[in-house]
Amino acid sequence: MSAIPKGWEVVIGLETHTQLLTASKIFSGSPARFGAEPNTQASAVDLALPGTLPVLNKGAVECAIKFGLAVGATISPRSIFARKNYFYPDLPKGYQISQYELPIVVGGEVAIVAAGAEKIVQLTRAHLEEDAGKSLHEGLETPGVSGIDLNRAGTPLLEIVTEPCMYSTEQAVAYARALHGIVTWIGICDGNMQEGSFRCDANVSVRRQGDPKLGTRCEIKNVNSFRFLERAIDYEIRRQVELIEDGGKVVQETRLYDADRDETRSMRSKEDAMDYRYFPDPDLLPVEISAAWIEETRRNMPGLPAQMAQRFVAEFGLSEYDAKQLTQSKAMVDFFLPTAQISGDAKASANWILGELSALMNREDVAIEQCQVGPQQLAQVITLQKQQLINNVQARQLLAEIWSRNKRATFDLAEILMKEMGLEQVSDAGAIEKMVDDVIAANPKSVEEYKAGKEKALNALFGQVMKASNKTANPAQVTEILKRKLSA
Repeated sequence: MSAIPKGWEVVIGLETHTQLLTASKIFSGSPARFGAEPNTQASAVDLALPGTLPVLNKGAVECAIKFGLAVGATISPRSIFARKNYFYPDLPKGYQISQYELPIVVGGEVAIVAAGAEKIVQLTRAHLEEDAGKSLHEGLETPGVSGIDLNRAGTPLLEIVTEPCMYSTEQAVAYARALHGIVTWIGICDGNMQEGSFRCDANVSVRRQGDPKLGTRCEIKNVNSFRFLERAIDYEIRRQVELIEDGGKVVQETRLYDADRDETRSMRSKEDAMDYRYFPDPDLLPVEISAAWIEETRRNMPGLPAQMAQRFVAEFGLSEYDAKQLTQSKAMVDFFLPTAQISGDAKASANWILGELSALMNREDVAIEQCQVGPQQLAQVITLQKQQLINNVQARQLLAEIWSRNKRATFDLAEILMKEMGLEQVSDAGAIEKMVDDVIAANPKSVEEYKAGKEKALNALFGQVMKASNKTANPAQVTEILKRKLSA
């Protein structure tokens, strides 16, 4: 991630729209499935046609309670729905039912690790609301015409708002990943960013270093990828700093991130709360949440990531840092546990998942749910390395090949590919001794340097042996035999 320009500070707050895992919409019985034909899942209630009344979905409220409990927030015993008035083509009512003055969840915090440092991100609130529809500008029969798909109108959302308390792109992305892990862990959201189930609005402002006053913020709307979030924030930091240094002023506005051009562009002026003319929705009663309901929800919740991390430290001897990284999401835990069980080596499994496998996922910008290597294949790569049939370099090559072939099901694929690629490690002492003898004879200068006390010369000879073996020789044996023969 790019650094903040010298002499400047960035302040970031995130608003995250989390689509809740309910079968029906928040105020109607319409299905909330993704991918249906346009306008086949929008009822008269979703459109607020005359004579219809909204009825609150209890499941959406329970999702909000779960989230509040997971982040240590206050669950409001009484919350109110309001009408947020604005015009947009995909908002059929002319207003959105949301919460304003009395949200269902107040406060809370999310622990993150960014750039090797731990930080607590403070939450302002989390409130329930309905989603809008979707404007369609491509793929329609008539060129140059836009359409509206109202299937998504009324889908239940939990909007989660942070304080402006993040001071780098790394912290913002780490928070988004941690939040994604929480909502999927407790089962209130499927976390599918491509389908819009989890999307972030980033409020970004810059200020001179040491200035206590916040700068003018711009909101980057509806970012649905961690990589895009990183790039969008980095671009916006550079844009605002360059604008101010050139004598201009940052205008408060909503911007969109264009991934093709890797830039943000202006969408509309940013509204304040007064512009929306909030008022309590007259068709919905206040939401009353009893202490008994909260306790019942608490009892039915799964153990939280922090508890699972403590188990990994105690049971598998992992470091606290690795345990926290592995428990960022339920999907990561569900990948780690079978890998550790099959390979019989929890520490090696953690190292490979957090190291080489995560690097592959980051490069392709995919979550572990879409990982192109299964726990069985990774476990076998680890086992082959433990059996000294392949070395670390070969293991990485093997993992990359499995990834490229996008194979998760075939358990023996790693061993098959190892033989197919000619990667099997040479551990025959006689064969390695012959290679060492040849290298020593061909490099008398390096031999003399090593005998004169230059340790780097050993590395040069080691590299020549590995090159001669096409990197298949057992590294430990090569080092042992080299040292023995050079000492003799």
